[in-house]
Amino acid sequence: MPDVPPESAVVWRNRAMTLFDRIPMPIAVCDVYGTIVLANPAMAAEWGATPGGLRGRDVLDLFQPQQATQVERIAEALRLRHRSRYQISVRWRAPGGTERYGELTADPVSDTIDATTNLLVLLRVLGEHEPDTPTPAPAEPPATGAEARILALLAGGATTAHAARETGLTVDGVNYHLRRLTRRWNAANRTELVARAYALGVLTPGAWPPSAAPLD
Repeated sequence: MPDVPPESAVVWRNRAMTLFDRIPMPIAVCDVYGTIVLANPAMAAEWGATPGGLRGRDVLDLFQPQQATQVERIAEALRLRHRSRYQISVRWRAPGGTERYGELTADPVSDTIDATTNLLVLLRVLGEHEPDTPTPAPAEPPATGAEARILALLAGGATTAHAARETGLTVDGVNYHLRRLTRRWNAANRTELVARAYALGVLTPGAWPPSAAPLD
């Protein structure tokens, strides 16, 4: 396939960005960890923000998954470079306080097969609950089962590689969970993550070897 002249590539990129901005469906481009790289105005409007205001945010911090297990399966599939379409049921709160629910669809995209994968994320709004008649969301544990198992292993002195072998994840998969925990708990390092895990009841106090507490 002949190379595309640089000036033609710029023209086509500008056309694609114009189309991206004008599509009425909320769309974002994220890296493989879910960090937003680009967002169109429709996506930003769901948060009363500008597209630039969403850049650098974690898409799963904005849209709360209905089932944590969905995210874990998708995260591991992406680490293994599986190229499939993934769907996550989510809910979020609009700027006016209305709770909305819908579905995120993520398609892995890249310029070449070997290039680093990004995610094209589309949001489909399915409905909403008015602020005066909210549907209470079920209380979620401070950590998922996979995250608790990883923390228990780290508390016992395991390395990242050992934790990956014990949990059946890749090293990148373990780091993905630790990265999300660090942001969720605002922890400075892994030692603080383990300390927070005991304080939050994720790990069983006084048990050796360290073990995850039963999830509610």
